[in-house]
Parts: sequence; structure tokens; C-alpha cells
Amino acid sequence: IDFLLWVKVKGLEYVIIHQRWIFVCLFLLPLSVIFDIYYYLRAWVIFKMCSAPKQHDQRVKSIQRQVREWKEEGSKTYMCTGRPGWLTVSLRVGKYKKTHKNIMINLMDILEVDTKRQVVRVEPLANMGQVTSLLNSIGWTLPVLPELDDLTVGGLVMGTGIESSSHIYGLFQHICVAYELVLADGSLVRCTAEENSELFYSVPWSCGTLGFLVAAEIRIIPARRYVRLHYEPVNGLEKICQRFSSESANKKNQFVEGLVYSRDQAVIMTGVMTEEAESDKINSIGHYYKPWFYKHVESYLRANRSGVEYIPLRHYYHRHTRSIFWELQDIIPFGNHPAFRYLFGWMVPPKISLLKLTQGETIRKLYEQHHVVQDMLVPMKHLEQSISAFHNDINVYPLWLCPFVLPSQPGMVHPKGNEDELYVDIGAYGEPSSKQFEAQASMRQLEKFVREVHGFQMLYADVYMNREEFWEMFDGSLYQKLREQLNCKEAFPEVYDKICKSARH
Repeated sequence: IDFLLWVKVKGLEYVIIHQRWIFVCLFLLPLSVIFDIYYYLRAWVIFKMCSAPKQHDQRVKSIQRQVREWKEEGSKTYMCTGRPGWLTVSLRVGKYKKTHKNIMINLMDILEVDTKRQVVRVEPLANMGQVTSLLNSIGWTLPVLPELDDLTVGGLVMGTGIESSSHIYGLFQHICVAYELVLADGSLVRCTAEENSELFYSVPWSCGTLGFLVAAEIRIIPARRYVRLHYEPVNGLEKICQRFSSESANKKNQFVEGLVYSRDQAVIMTGVMTEEAESDKINSIGHYYKPWFYKHVESYLRANRSGVEYIPLRHYYHRHTRSIFWELQDIIPFGNHPAFRYLFGWMVPPKISLLKLTQGETIRKLYEQHHVVQDMLVPMKHLEQSISAFHNDINVYPLWLCPFVLPSQPGMVHPKGNEDELYVDIGAYGEPSSKQFEAQASMRQLEKFVREVHGFQMLYADVYMNREEFWEMFDGSLYQKLREQLNCKEAFPEVYDKICKSARH
């Protein structure tokens, strides 16, 4: 009775959004542990037995066979991967999975590590946790290793990926040297910057609408044991932007990241890989009992002091994984409490895929109206203006700042001019504090601003643009040319129709 009265007083919407921790703690955390153990053991066994390369060719032939069967049946509907929508990290649940021809793609292994060529060859469903675990164990790493363990190679190639080393290496697509795809006619094609180059530059951001990715070759670099990380609190929006811009332009910094806690308060972090460390400054932040990283960073801001720590490399790469950046505070409000961390922190975080699977349409719509998950990529020269726009339109903090160099290359995303340009990813994740926030209107306003400064919106998030606005933001010239040449129009939807809310999907 007390519970029902409490629900009546608070309102059902409030309870669904703010008290979801009950279901998450009792059911989703244990299930997430089981999922992690299964996939870890499977990847380890397959790689140790060297069975993945042998099975890969057969699996690719199976995909080719499915595509040819679709063609023989009359190409009645579009094709898409058979992977359930709830398994993706994107919060969007595409309805097209129910209406399109599902092509089953069971490709989730690391195929080969070639240290002479400094390349790792992987299948599209291999994830970042799997890749870092293997590469770090043999002394190598990816130049750009996006944060969350569950992000897959396929998602990062067909969508995009970024990390605090991107100011040197660019986005995830820019460390890829080759793609292998099954096209709409069932043929298998390999593309690089020299071979089938137009397809190579068109694949990133295409969201699976040019063909099915079956393998990718990605650059690797030598790893070191630690990251020497320097924390620097900065006050004042102008000073924040100036300091962040100058640190991002400094190539001596192997890692650059900023966390903005209010419009005028931020902590800027710079790091370099190192083999040695001062023993009293080692901080293994990845341990389950440690404070969430963004809260740890905030302690430097509150104390108004700078500092240096040595963080084990893999711990650094996945520093935001346990708290899903800061999303987990809205799901488990007491998740950073020492008692919870020590008793249950080893089960954190819940799998994003399981959160999606169990949220239902009602909760999803409520989250859409009361929650923001967005990454906008804007030129560094517009950073101050961009933070102000985020503050006025949605007012979500912390904001994640991650710099990256955007090469002047063909494809959907490139600088306005003919030279490489420094950009910054502004990530907003959480409950908006802006009193006038309304999901569609506010996000359309922010999208408009990003278009005006020649920025780009990451396509994993909710996109409210109409078709004309979408192709104003992205360069579709080469993409549309390849769609025509490869007979994709009858095989795959256009990327806009696949990801935008105003399209039917």
C-alpha cells in the first residue's frame, strides 16, 4: 500500500525513469555477468585453437549464399543483418529488422595479428573489450580505441568511433587500412585506399547500406604499461576552450580529453604512454571498487588542484566503461557509493543490450522525452560557441570533450576546405536541466547549429533532421554514386531512411 501511495504521489513516469534500479540490480546485473563470461570464454577458446581463420571463409560463403538466394527470390524487400536490434549499443531500436530480409552474420572473432605489417584482421562483431584484451597481452594496441567494451568493429566502421588519441590519428575509420564486403550481387570485394578506393572511402558512416562487412584490417601500434595522466582544472569558458584547443594541437600529448562540469568549470586531461611509473602515483581505476572515473576527475576540480597519476593502459582505455560515462548514475543513483561498489561493483555495468531489450516501448518513449544521448562533431574553432549552444538548448552536464583531426578525404564526412582540420566531439549524456527542453524541438535546434558550423552528428543517436537537412550536413555525392554503381538501391535502404526518426524504418 505504501509503495502504491508513493507511486501515486511521485507519478508513474517518475518511478519508471528514476527507480529502474530495482529491476536492473536484481535481474540485469547478474545476467550481464553471465553474458560477459560466455563471450570471453568463447573468444579465448576460438583464438587459442586457431579455428577462426578456418571457419571464416565458410561463414563468408554462407553470407554470399543468403544474398544470392534473396536475389533469386526476386529481391522483394531490402536486406539487413540478422543481428537483433537490441544487441546494438545504439539506443535506437530500428523497426526495419521486422520487415527486411535478415542475413545471418555470425562473425565475431579476431582472425590474425600481423606484427610485421602492424595490422590486426578482425570480423565485424568482435568488440573493443575483446580486441584490447588480446592486443595488450602481446604488447600491442589500437591507435584509436573507443571507450565501451561492447562497441563492435562493424559498428565503428559503418558508424564511427573516437577516443582521446584521435587528435593524432583521426576517427576509427582513419586507422582502418582495408575492408572486405559482400555486395548486393553476392560478390566478395576487398577495398583499400588504392584498390576500390571509392568504396573504401564510402563505407564509413554508411550504416550497412552499401554491403555487408565481413572483415576489416586495422592498424596497431606498440603498447606501454601505463598512461601518465595529468589533470588540470580550468575555470571560465574562454580559458577552457583556449587551453583545450592548445593541448589538442600539441602532438606530444598522446591523449587529450576534457570533462565540462558546468559552463565555466572543466578538467582537462593530457596523457602519454610510458613503461615506468612512480609507485605511489599508480591508480588502477578499472577495479570494480574504485570510484567512477568522472567522479574521481571531479575531485580535482573541487579541490582546485592539478595532479598526475599513472593508470594501467587497459584501465585507461575503459575508464568510462563501468559507469557508462555517467549514464549509470541515472539508472543506479547510489552506484558510486563505496558500499555498493565493494559489494556489487564487480557486476557493473549492466549490458546496454539488455537494458534495451527490457525497457519496452513505454519506457523508451519516456526516456526520449526526458533523456539525451548525443555526440556532435564540430570544428575546434567553434568550441566556445558550441558549448554555449549545448548549455542553452539542453543544459546537460558533464559534457565530454574529445578532440580529433578530420582528414581531407572523400566520403560522407570531411572538412569544408581542402586541408585537414581539428574538430572536437561534444558528448551529452543525461537528463536535460533546461526548463524549455522538448526532445524534438530542442534537438532540431541543436542540429541546425551543428549544420551551420559545418559539423556532424553521430548516427547512433536519435536524428530529427529531414532528408534535405541530412544531406546538407553530410556529403552524399560519392555515397550516392556507389549506391548506383553497385545496385544498392534495390538491396539496401538509404542511410537516411535507416537511421532518421522522420523516415519510415
